[in-house]
Amino acid sequence: MPQTVYDPRGPVEHQVKPLAARIIRLDGLRLAVLDNTKWNGRRLLEYTVESLRPLAAFGTVTLYRKQTYTRFADPALLAGIASGNDIVLSAIGD
Repeated sequence: MPQTVYDPRGPVEHQVKPLAARIIRLDGLRLAVLDNTKWNGRRLLEYTVESLRPLAAFGTVTLYRKQTYTRFADPALLAGIASGNDIVLSAIGD
């Protein structure tokens, strides 16, 4: 007797969004570093920024921190990051 297989995912609704233009040079750009507060995330981010410094002369590097990794970043925080920076670096670090 044939069995019925159900797909538990349900319908997926999404909007297609265009990708941002690729960055060709990092020199002079304002880099935002978003720490999501996971245990090793900040350490990984700091190491990554230090590894990039010989390759790029960033205009500024600003560290931002989410309140907790278990929730989405506050919309005001994201708006501030978007308006005050050119590129963003984030990582999980587990």
